[in-house]
Amino acid sequence: MPTIFYRIEIRETGPTMVGDEYSDPAIMNYLGARKTTMLGNNFSEYHVDDSPRLVLDKLEKIGFRVVTMTGVGQTLVWCMYKETDYIT
Repeated sequence: MPTIFYRIEIRETGPTMVGDEYSDPAIMNYLGARKTTMLGNNFSEYHVDDSPRLVLDKLEKIGFRVVTMTGVGQTLVWCMYKETDYIT
């Protein structure tokens, strides 16, 4: 699916969470993300050390655009989308 959801706690630098365990491995590799599992969680997340601005720049270069952004408590969340060509 060509949608990316990522978040960061309110800071100007990383780490930035860029995906969950089901995220596209090619995109996660492009971002330089590492898959981690926090102690006590039964799921994994991908993180990068880059700031959100750098992540946004990288994703824009491969065709993603911001659909919406919001703040949730001490966390900022972006939802991004990439158009794809579907063969019917």
